[in-house]
Amino acid sequence: MRLHRTAPRPSPLAPALSRTVPRLAGSLLLVLAAGVSAVGAAGSAQAHPGSRGAAVRPLGQIVPAPAQVRAAGAPYTLTSAAQIRVAGHAPDVRQVGSYLAGLLRPSTGYALPVVEDGGDGAKGGHDIRLALTTGEGDLGAEGYRLDSGRDGVTLTARTSAGLFHGVQTLRQLLPASVEERTRQPGPWQVAGGTVTDVPRYAYRGAMLDVSRHFFTVAQVEKYIDELALYKINELHLHLSDDQGWRIAIASWPRLASYGGSTEVGGGTGGSYTKAQYAQIVAYAASRHLEVVPEIDMPSHTEAALASYAQLNCDGVAPPLYTGTEVGFSSLCVPKDVTYAFVDDVIRELAAITPGRYLHIGGDEAHSTSQADYVSFMNRAQAVVQKYGKTVMGWHQITSASPVAGAVAQYWGYDETGAAERAQVAAAAKKGTRLVLSPADRSYLDMKYDENTRLGQDWAGTVEVDRSYDWDPGAYLAGAGVPSSAVIGVEAPLWTETIVTNDDIEAMAFPRLPGIAELGWSPESTHDWATYKVRLAAQGPRMSALGIDFYRSPLVDWPSER
Repeated sequence: MRLHRTAPRPSPLAPALSRTVPRLAGSLLLVLAAGVSAVGAAGSAQAHPGSRGAAVRPLGQIVPAPAQVRAAGAPYTLTSAAQIRVAGHAPDVRQVGSYLAGLLRPSTGYALPVVEDGGDGAKGGHDIRLALTTGEGDLGAEGYRLDSGRDGVTLTARTSAGLFHGVQTLRQLLPASVEERTRQPGPWQVAGGTVTDVPRYAYRGAMLDVSRHFFTVAQVEKYIDELALYKINELHLHLSDDQGWRIAIASWPRLASYGGSTEVGGGTGGSYTKAQYAQIVAYAASRHLEVVPEIDMPSHTEAALASYAQLNCDGVAPPLYTGTEVGFSSLCVPKDVTYAFVDDVIRELAAITPGRYLHIGGDEAHSTSQADYVSFMNRAQAVVQKYGKTVMGWHQITSASPVAGAVAQYWGYDETGAAERAQVAAAAKKGTRLVLSPADRSYLDMKYDENTRLGQDWAGTVEVDRSYDWDPGAYLAGAGVPSSAVIGVEAPLWTETIVTNDDIEAMAFPRLPGIAELGWSPESTHDWATYKVRLAAQGPRMSALGIDFYRSPLVDWPSER
C-alpha cells in the first residue's frame, strides 16, 4: 500500500517552482452554440472565472463536471425576500434545506427561512425549492436536476443525497464570496438553464490516516465539509497501524489507552471513544458520506502487539513504535487468541458503524508467510461477514480467496508488475469488485514536485495534471480487468508528515477535486485543457473557505482580492 520511508517532520509546502507545461494537447469543446452540452468545460465569461465581481458563472463551470447542461433564459437572482422551500414533510429533505440556509446566510445576510412548499413550484417569490420525486428513474440514488430561471431555482432528486449533491452545484454556481462567513456585497446570481447530473461511480472516496498522526473529531469534521463540496461520498478512516490504535475497544481496552498513546515521531497520539467515533459517523452522514473504518491486519499491527503480549507468537510485547518503516509486524496466525481478538474488534466496530463496509487492510504483510496470510485473511473475512459487513481490503487480499461481494482497493502504480495485475484481474473476473487508488495518481501524500517539503516521493511526484489524467474504467483494462468490476475511486492521504489541518489541505487541494471528478463525471468530460480552467475558478472559492491550497504552476489561478 505504501512502501513508506523514514522522513523528518518538514515545514509547510515550499513555494511552487516553474514546471513543464502539461503534455496533454487535446481539447473538448463542451458548451455548444445551441446551449446544450455534455459538460466539462468552463464556457466563456465576461470576467476572469472565479474572480469576485465576475459575471454570472456559466452552468458548466463547476467541479465535478456535470453530465448535461442546457443553458437557457435569464439568470436567477437571490434576494433578501427569498425562502428555501422544501416539498413534503421528510426530515432528511428539511435537513438539506437547513444545511443550504446555513451556507448562504452568513455571506448574503439574508434570513432565508426554510419553509414547507405549498406545491406551486418556485414562482413569484424568487425562492429556492427542494423537491423529491418518485419518477425520473434516470437520476438514480444520487443524481439531481437543477432548474434555474428568473423566478427561482428548483432542485429535484429521488433521494435526499441527490438533493445534497445538487446543493453543492448550486453553491459553486454562486460567486466564490458566498463561502465567506461575513456579509458580502453580492449580487448573488445563478445562470439560467438546467443541469441534469448523475455520478459515474457509486463509490467516490477519500481516506484519512489518523494512525500515524492523530486528528481530533473537529479536524475530521472539517475535512468532511471540504470533501462534501466535491460530491465525495465515502470517508475511509485508517484507524490502526504500527504507530497508533485510534478506536476504543471495550473488550481490549489497552489498544486505545496504551496503543493509542503515541504517533510518528513520539507525540502524544490519541484515540476516539465510541461516542466520538459515533459523532464522526453522524456528522459524515449529515453530509451524505458513509464512513469506512479500517483495522489493518495481519501486518501494520505493532500498536496492538505492544498493547497485548499474548498476540505475539513469543508472548513478549514489543515497545511502542514511532518510526515509518512498514511490513515488519504480524499478528500470530497460529494462535487461537488472535481470532478471539479479531472477532472482538470487528464485532465492536461493526456495531457502531452503520455503513456497509469494514476494511481489514491486508497489505505489506512481509513477515507473514503466504500460507499463513491466506489462512488468516480467509478467517478474518468470515468474521466481517458474520457481523453483517462487506469486506474491503487492499488489493493483496486477491492473493488469498476474496469472499463473495468483497471489494479490493488497488494501490499499484502505472508500472506495477504483470503478475500482480493478473492476480487482481483474475479476482475481478470472479466477481471481486475494485476501488482504484493508484499510488502514483491518487495518493495525496505524494509530493507535487521535488521541491515540495511535505509528503513523500516513493511513488514519484504527482502534479495536478497527473492526478487527473487517467481513466478509472480503462486503468486496468490492459491486465484484463473488466470495466464493470470498477465501482469507484479513492484518494488516500497517509500522514507520516501530516500533522495539522493546513497540512491536510496543502496536500489534498487541488488534487482531490480532480479525483472527485474522475469518480463523478462522465468519461467524455475528462480533458485536462478544459478541466484546468474549471479548477482555476475553484481557487477563490477554496481561499474563501480558508483552504491554503497548493497553487500549481500548471493552472492559471485568478488573482484574488
